Amino acid sequence: MTVVDDNPPAAPERNRWFRRRRDLGEHVARRVGALQTRVLGNPPSPEAISALARLRRGIGRPPGFDFTLERYLQVPAELLGYQPADDIVATDAEYAVHDAVTLYALHQQSRRERMHADGRGLGLALSDLVHRSGGPEGVRRRFAALGTASTYQESIYHLRSLTTLLREHQIPLDYGLLADDLTTLHRPDGPTRVQATWGREFFRSRPSTDAASADHSEETPS
Repeated sequence: MTVVDDNPPAAPERNRWFRRRRDLGEHVARRVGALQTRVLGNPPSPEAISALARLRRGIGRPPGFDFTLERYLQVPAELLGYQPADDIVATDAEYAVHDAVTLYALHQQSRRERMHADGRGLGLALSDLVHRSGGPEGVRRRFAALGTASTYQESIYHLRSLTTLLREHQIPLDYGLLADDLTTLHRPDGPTRVQATWGREFFRSRPSTDAASADHSEETPS
């Protein structure tokens, strides 16, 4: 059944920075988009709601933890990329798909709004979170911790915390773009590249009036 979105995404703003998804990101966006449509259907699909719950249990676990979730987490052979000699070891693409989709399941939990939205990179979403949150410094600290994470698993740990905050403030994210970013994180120079991308998104998407407003509020007696 067609889902009618009462709160469609706003038209792109000229000062916001958008990126294109790569092939793996397009694959994830299609899988997440189809799941989202079924979760938000009227009525919602019981199987999709159950899948969300099972996917959430997979956050931080290795790919392949639940074979019943194959339709959401399987990576086509042509997108697997470099494959280790030991077939037991998951590829970077399998980790990226697994972590992006399970984080989406956390983001969509108990929400009737679309938490996956095309074109919204992580930096852009976190910029919105700073402006909507009652504790922006806490958001900035978490973002800074993500930016200095030294391992892939540490990055996933911080992303889980930030995803929870995005859910609380109903701020969507493009999970296809996130999957692309997570794939890059595995490369030797990946963390530097991805952290720089998120930082540019964050600063380029901030309204120019925010700094002035913040300065004024600091000077105004409480």
